[in-house]
Amino acid sequence: MRILAKLHAYVPTHCGGAEVMAHTLLRELAGRGHQVQVWLSQHNGKRVPYELDGVEVIPAAARRDFAREARTADAVISHLENVRSAGAVARGWGRPFIVLCHNTFPATFRGVGSGTTALAVYNSEWMAAEAERWFAANPKAARPVSSVVVRPPVTARDYRTTPGDRITLINLYGRKGGELFWRLAERMPEHRFLGVLGAYGDQVVREAPNVEVVPHVPADQMAERVYSRTRVLIMPSVYESWGRTGVEALASGIPVVAHPTPGLRESLGDAGIFVDRDDLDGWVKALAELDDPETWRAASTRAKKRSRQLDPAPDLARWVEAVEGLARR
Repeated sequence: MRILAKLHAYVPTHCGGAEVMAHTLLRELAGRGHQVQVWLSQHNGKRVPYELDGVEVIPAAARRDFAREARTADAVISHLENVRSAGAVARGWGRPFIVLCHNTFPATFRGVGSGTTALAVYNSEWMAAEAERWFAANPKAARPVSSVVVRPPVTARDYRTTPGDRITLINLYGRKGGELFWRLAERMPEHRFLGVLGAYGDQVVREAPNVEVVPHVPADQMAERVYSRTRVLIMPSVYESWGRTGVEALASGIPVVAHPTPGLRESLGDAGIFVDRDDLDGWVKALAELDDPETWRAASTRAKKRSRQLDPAPDLARWVEAVEGLARR
C-alpha cells in the first residue's frame, strides 16, 4: 500500500504523545513493507525530503503538491488540526481516510464526522464509548465506516531502568498539576522532587530547596534522564485521554499516583494509586505511605504486572490489519 499522512510536525522524539503515537503507527506500517510518506503542514527548517525509520518525510518547504499526490494513495491518514483539510483531499479523490484520535474533545469527533472517514482510530475503550455517545447525540454527523481501539504503544524495554529517589511530575503545565507539584514540595520538604518541563502549556516554574527542574526531555532519553531518577511518578492532570508517561513509568516498576480521569483509570488499571487533584492532604498521605519499603515494593510489583498487560504487539497488529483491510474493500 502507498500511504500518505498529513501531519503538522514529525519530530517524534521531541514532541508530545500524539506525535510519538503517530510515528509508532506509521513506522509499523513501513516495517510491514508499505510505502509511507508524511507530509508536513508546518515548516521545520528543511527543504529536502528525508527518511526517518523507514518513513519518507516531505517538508512543508519542499514545494510538492500533497493534494495531487493523494490521488494515487491507497489511504490518507491525519490527526489534530490537519484532519479537515486532509479529509477533503481524500474525499475528493475517493481515497480511504484514516483519523488518529487523541482526545475526546468535540472538535475531534467533528473532524471524524465531517465526511466519509473510512477508519477512526481511538486510543482507549473509553474514548470509543465517548465517540459513540457523541455520534448518537449528533445524528447529522457522518459516522466512520469502521473504528478500532489502538492504545498508545509503549515498548517496555525502551523505558525500563532502575528507579531513583525523586517524586516526579512530567510537564509543569497547570492542567497537568503544576500548582499541586509545588504545594506538595512545600508540604514535604524532606522529599526530593523532580519537575520536567513539558512540550506545551504555560509551565509553573518556581524555586524550592528540595526541587530540581529540568528542560523538556526527548522521548528517547526519558529512561536515562527521568525514570532512572524517579521513585514515584505523579499525574494530577485535569484531563488525560490515556496517559502515556504513566505507562512508560510502569515499565520500570515505578508507582504512579494519579487523578482519576477515565483515561488514567483505564491505562493504569489496578496499578494506579488514585487521589483527587484537589485533595492535597490525600496526595501527601499517598506519597508518605509509599515511603514504606514494603508498600513501595507491592506497588512496584503491580506496576510491572500492568506493564506486561499493556504489551503493544496486539494493538500494533490490530492497527496494521485495520489499515490493510481498507485495500481489500
